[in-house]
Amino acid sequence: MAKTKSRTASARLKVPANRSGAPAGKARRKQTASSGASRGGREVYLLTGAGSGIGRHLAGVFARQGRELILTDVNFAALESLADELSEYPIEIHELDVRSARAWQALIAHVTARHGRLDALLNIAGYIRPGYVHELDPEEVDRHIDINVKGVIFGTRYAAEYMAARKQGHIINFASLAGVAPIAGIGVYSASKHAVRGFSLAAAEELQAYNVAVTAVCPDAVATPMLDKQVAFKEAALTFSGSRFLTVADIERVIIKRVLPKRPREALIPGSRGALAKIGGAFPALAKLLSRSLTAKGDARRRAMQSGDGASVSVRS
Repeated sequence: MAKTKSRTASARLKVPANRSGAPAGKARRKQTASSGASRGGREVYLLTGAGSGIGRHLAGVFARQGRELILTDVNFAALESLADELSEYPIEIHELDVRSARAWQALIAHVTARHGRLDALLNIAGYIRPGYVHELDPEEVDRHIDINVKGVIFGTRYAAEYMAARKQGHIINFASLAGVAPIAGIGVYSASKHAVRGFSLAAAEELQAYNVAVTAVCPDAVATPMLDKQVAFKEAALTFSGSRFLTVADIERVIIKRVLPKRPREALIPGSRGALAKIGGAFPALAKLLSRSLTAKGDARRRAMQSGDGASVSVRS
């Protein structure tokens, strides 16, 4: 299901049916300056998870750079707030449940028909709930896999179909350093991000013949609301074991200066922690030696933040 909004008169409509003829669901929309084909050859970017954190920050960055944006999130109220902040720019907002292949198919069909192009897809939406393996709720397992893995696969699949036919495009899938080295206490999240990274690297190999790049972005812990949610969980101790949290501005720099112009298959942020993650992933016995001290360090920091003695975790854009 998708919802669309721009800025003048409001109306209700249905997004065009997908190519299989399946109904795409209702959408809410207001007429925008971006109606019809992309104006003046502007690049068109589609972002998931744009309601908060990294996605929200990058939406502002891309809007100010002059790109036309299709911004999606499961939280439509957050998108409406963002649309108000970016009211002078050509954007559309859509409520999207990334777990639905049919919703993805309908959205990509709508975007490409309306704008006449899709230059980049950024799969940023994600989910985490820490938990030990022997205490896992099966519903939480499904939620991690459905959002983090299937959401990325479905989005990549339908964007790649369009981009490959036109022999141009860039798909940027957000994984994590937890997808490079296994992280105890957030094992299902770590597994889901290993899947995102592996799928993205395989997709990059397949799509290179069509001039379509796929980049797996693997950041360390980033100060966003998603990190805030982990403070209450002792299982997430290793999340807090680094010397500092990345900020959304750190992610912006890598995306703007490296990922978009150079189109690498993988971007580890920061590179130093990425190198350690690769060593830890390659040599599990070595990671075992470090795990106890890092867990203790991370849990002390987590507890300080939980009690209010530490600095605020979240840096909201």
